[in-house]
Amino acid sequence: MYPAQFDYHSPASVQEAISLLGRLKDDAKVLAGGHSLLPMMKLRLAQPKHLIDLRKVPGLSGIKEDGGAIAIGALTTHYAVESSSLLKQKCPLLTETAGTIGDPQVRNMGTIGGSLAHADPAADYPAAVIALGAELVAEGPKGKRTIKADDFFKGLLTTAIQPDEIIVEIRIPSWPAGTGMSYMKFPHPASRFAVVGVAAVVTADGKKVGVGITGAGTKAVRAKGVEAALAGKTLDAATLKAAAEKAADGVDVQADLQGSVEYKTHLLKVYCRRALEAALSRAKK
Repeated sequence: MYPAQFDYHSPASVQEAISLLGRLKDDAKVLAGGHSLLPMMKLRLAQPKHLIDLRKVPGLSGIKEDGGAIAIGALTTHYAVESSSLLKQKCPLLTETAGTIGDPQVRNMGTIGGSLAHADPAADYPAAVIALGAELVAEGPKGKRTIKADDFFKGLLTTAIQPDEIIVEIRIPSWPAGTGMSYMKFPHPASRFAVVGVAAVVTADGKKVGVGITGAGTKAVRAKGVEAALAGKTLDAATLKAAAEKAADGVDVQADLQGSVEYKTHLLKVYCRRALEAALSRAKK
């Protein structure tokens, strides 16, 4: 299928892209890797009159340490995240998560910023950035602002990004030595999207825990019930299993073509336990 007719724009800077967004408003869509937007355009579920391609904008890709955090440019591809030696050492949750996305073609073209901005309820990165306590940096006509991952996902395909803003960077805070991380999901056999997915980050002493959930509802959320059940506890098999039983607490689990509410709730508990166990085992190595 072919998309509806549109005008193509290739800005040379973030400021030029923001200016185009401000002028064209709701008639424009931003293109990063294209693996979310282009299929929607081909199905004519999205029919923008203008397409603003960010791929030639300098400075929007790359992974580096910056001020005690890891800074990831929004146009960094999934493959670059998956293969990053820095992330493998400092934040293996993101390399593991990126490696579960789609197939090699998708991972070589799709971008972390594009995925987060699209906010698909079954996408993988949202659970990971919530568990990590990440921040997203958006830039608009008034300059840059930072949005906590917990506050970023508002609903189905809806985020805190304003119409004239662009995600330029994702910032991952440092976690202490002895931290284990894991991402576990039950993938759809065709799309590889998460029917449910759970990201877990734990320290060996249990003093710091982060758990993010995707796929179950209309947006990714923090598993507050699980985190509360682990707070101040010795992290053993019994404790992890009991905490995982609270995986659906506060989550608006939605029935869909992949399963009923009861089925997806069960999957959440199973994959939460598996993610916690894997994270703890890595923390103790």
